[in-house]
Amino acid sequence: MLQPLNTELRQRLRALVGEAGWIGDAARLSPYLAEQRARFVSTADVVICPENTEQVAQVLALCHAARVAVIPQGGNTGLVGGSVAQAGQVIVNLRRMNRIRAIDARARVITADAGCLLAQVQHAAAEVGCLFPLSLAAEGSCQIGGNLATNAGGTNAVHYGVARDLALGLEVVLADGQIWQGLSQLKKDNTGYDLRNLMIGSEGTLGIITAATLKLFAAPADIQTAWLTVPDPARALAVLQRLQTASDQRVTACELMSAQSIDFVTQYLPSARLPVSARAPWHVLIEVAGGSHSGALKPVFEAALTAALEAGEITDAALAHSDAQRAQMWRLRKSIPAAQKPAGGSIKHDICVPLAQIPAFIARASAAVTQLLPGARVCAFGHVGDGNLHFNISQPQGADRAAFLAQWEACNEVVHDITRALGGSIAAEHGIGRLKRDALPRYKSAAALAAMRAIKRALDPHGILNPGAVVPEDLE
Repeated sequence: MLQPLNTELRQRLRALVGEAGWIGDAARLSPYLAEQRARFVSTADVVICPENTEQVAQVLALCHAARVAVIPQGGNTGLVGGSVAQAGQVIVNLRRMNRIRAIDARARVITADAGCLLAQVQHAAAEVGCLFPLSLAAEGSCQIGGNLATNAGGTNAVHYGVARDLALGLEVVLADGQIWQGLSQLKKDNTGYDLRNLMIGSEGTLGIITAATLKLFAAPADIQTAWLTVPDPARALAVLQRLQTASDQRVTACELMSAQSIDFVTQYLPSARLPVSARAPWHVLIEVAGGSHSGALKPVFEAALTAALEAGEITDAALAHSDAQRAQMWRLRKSIPAAQKPAGGSIKHDICVPLAQIPAFIARASAAVTQLLPGARVCAFGHVGDGNLHFNISQPQGADRAAFLAQWEACNEVVHDITRALGGSIAAEHGIGRLKRDALPRYKSAAALAAMRAIKRALDPHGILNPGAVVPEDLE
């Protein structure tokens, strides 16, 4: 049975991390308590910010012995309530653990503390002529440990893979304070169970990731970017396939955006300017990268887009002729979530289906949602290159926000059932957290859930690590 944080343990933890690592006053606590979507709010009154792995280990050893729950937290940019704490629980935030431990451009690896910002890792790689390809809208505030704990995907997953594909090794503190030193640079290691992959995506329920060894890549010599308009999602997939073939599989990003999502951007962000003139039902932002020198891919890129235009796969195209134009295109795409907020309440989904099923999913889910919620505005966008869509439903104009959001679970069930019927996943890159935990039994097999519970019990027998998240069972 878990116990609340008591005075004695509070004093021991405060002495352990010092004043620099202790946050206990209301004004300083607030940034660590508010979840991004405001669906969850922490009621904890303590945030601990360890300075190094050894302090994390000591914190967990003390909390394990006292049966006090620990909620691991990175940049607190999650969207599923994965780092929310209740009163009497301890939030452990890794922001002070932000060193780049080592970088080797020749071997193309970097080892970083888990509290390093994603943008910090990207910058360190760029300084030695390399690329760390994980890219998210929150890269200026999310931490690499959180990226790994949630197995983040982002815009470049179509070519480079998700966070799991970019990690070679981890350092992890287990529930009882033991440190697993797994910072390997090996690409091949078949010595038993893959603990690295077990920890990635576990959302802090099996251990706290404190450092990672990550893959780097050669910085591309050439990047070609275009903003396209397409008649429908099926034609977007056709363009993707055409460019993959023409570029020898060098498409690094392919983002699909509905007219509604772009309308929100142009309506609520006054500085937004579309690179195309005509309104279209669907937009695509696509990039290819590589080549031996700047401009090497341009002829191939332009020829493929010309062929796509002639085939009716696209109706208009605007190419980025400078870094500034490319940045502006990406700003439009990344502004969609922020632009939704002024439009009122939004019921959100983070799903993945096989590529071939994307058109069917959008058609079926859109029809089902508007039948359930007449007048609802479907804001669909996402990483169509890897099948991941953010299928968000904005409230009807003039509707009551609270009444609309009260339909969250019903809407989720409709969308998730369609996702499952098409062979997809209800959590593509945001994780399960607390938001989707109780939905798992509907979409996971009994065998999978039993295995998850057994692993949780084995590695965290007292259930102190992020209780209430991911695993649909509270351990005592």
